[in-house]
Order: sequence, then C-alpha cells, then structure tokens
Amino acid sequence: MIASMTGFGRAKKESNTFYVQAELKSVNHRFCEINVRLPRQLLFLEDKIKKAIGEHVKRGRVEVFLTIEGEGLVTKTISIDWNLLDALVTSTKQIQDKYQLTEQITTGQLLSNENILSIEEKEMENQELETLILEVIESAALQLRQMREVEGKALIEDIFLFLGQIEENIHTIKVYAPRVVSHYRDRIEKRIKEYIGNEFDENRILTEVALFAEKADISEELTRLESHISQFRETVQTNEPIGRKLDFIVQEMNREINTIGSKANDSLIAKHVVDLKSLLEKIKEQVQNIE
Repeated sequence: MIASMTGFGRAKKESNTFYVQAELKSVNHRFCEINVRLPRQLLFLEDKIKKAIGEHVKRGRVEVFLTIEGEGLVTKTISIDWNLLDALVTSTKQIQDKYQLTEQITTGQLLSNENILSIEEKEMENQELETLILEVIESAALQLRQMREVEGKALIEDIFLFLGQIEENIHTIKVYAPRVVSHYRDRIEKRIKEYIGNEFDENRILTEVALFAEKADISEELTRLESHISQFRETVQTNEPIGRKLDFIVQEMNREINTIGSKANDSLIAKHVVDLKSLLEKIKEQVQNIE
C-alpha cells in the first residue's frame, strides 16, 4: 500500500494506576528518523518504542510525545551524611563555647545544608506501565500508518492523472515529429530559391536535411520516456517503500524531456515540452511526499 510520509496518530489507555497518551506526528525526511521524548526514568524504553514504530514507518521523521500520569514512577529516599553532620554539630558547639554564644542551633538549620541531606530518586521498573506504554504506541502507530496510507492513495491518484496527461503529450509529439524534417526541407528550399532562384544543388539540400534529421531525431528519447512511465507504474504496484525509487525515475524522465526540448527544433514540440516539464514538476512534488 502506497503511503505518504505525513500523518498523525493518537492513542490513550489507562489502568487502575496509570494514564498514558501517545501522539505521533510524521513529516517528510530522506530516511527514517524517530525522535522520542520520554521522562528520564523511562529512557530504557526508547529503543523498544522506536522498534514498535519502525514496524509501521519505513521513511520519514516521526516525533513521539508521551503523556504519563500516575504514582509509582520513582521511589524517593532521604540520604544523610552522618559524619559531616557530627562534625558540623561538634564545630557548632565549639564555636558557641569559644565565643560564649547562647543562640540555639535548630534541626532545620542543620538539615538545610545541602551537603548533609539529599533526596535521591530511584527509577522503578514497572511492568504494568511498560506494557501500557507499548500498547498505546502500537495503537498510535497503526493510526498514523492508516492516515499515511489514505494520503498516499490520494497522492498516487493525482500522479496517475499527471502521467496520463504526459502520455497524451508524448502521443502528440510522436505523431507530429516526422513532419519536422519535411517542414525544415521546405523552409531551406524556399530560402535558397529566394536568393538564387530555381537553379540549386538538390544533393546539397538532401545532405543538409539528412544532417538536420539526425540531430533532431527524438524517437529514442520518446521511447525511453514511455519506458520510464511504464517502470513508474510497475514500481507503484510493489509492496515496499518506493519513494526514493520513484524520485530517481522522475529524474530520468526529466533528463529525456530536456533532451527532447534541446533536439527538436520546432515551436509546436517546444510547446509540448513546456507542458511536459510542468506536469513532471507536479509529479516530483507529489513523489517527494511518498514513503
């Protein structure tokens, strides 16, 4: 199934302990890049989340936003440096005795020293939360994939419309192209007659026309252009990411169209070449959105 690289997916779940919501947003990117924003205590899940999303997304940049509510993500413990506290109390008493100070030092004052008391957070491995997060990610990734496929279908429909118009232009050029040589012969013969009358070297004209016909022959380019279109249609039918391959085919089509424009010395063909370039540019814009 053809997929766009842009899309959005959202899912949420809750248990008796936790509430989890995931939002996935994807945009165009040359490769597959998944950025996950997680609380520090859940960083160990990053690789599992990326792997789960990678099953559904092969190309594009995906931003992952997780909202987690509930208790039990971390345990907090108090740590006291007893040796430092003993030294501080002893030093305080010595200062009071030496300077005959009567002010009492409170427990709060002693514990306000950040070097004595600290609160340590320890990450808790919670299987319930891990399972809930991965389930929500899977649901959001599926929704993202579905949206990308819907957009991909619309992209291909537009592209096939443009390809059909390109084929119409190619058909017109193929019908008209043989006349270019005869028109050139008529023009050169008319010009010679204007200058020297009816007495001229017929062989010289035939030689000039033959050289022009060889330079202006676009049959090979038209054949290759049609071949690229067929290859484009065949590629669309494959069940794999095709965006980069389609982009390459479009580049080859552009090369053939440019050659046709430079070789065919004719105003009518030049008009159709402009149309071909315009249509191909529209296809290129759409292809750049395909996974």
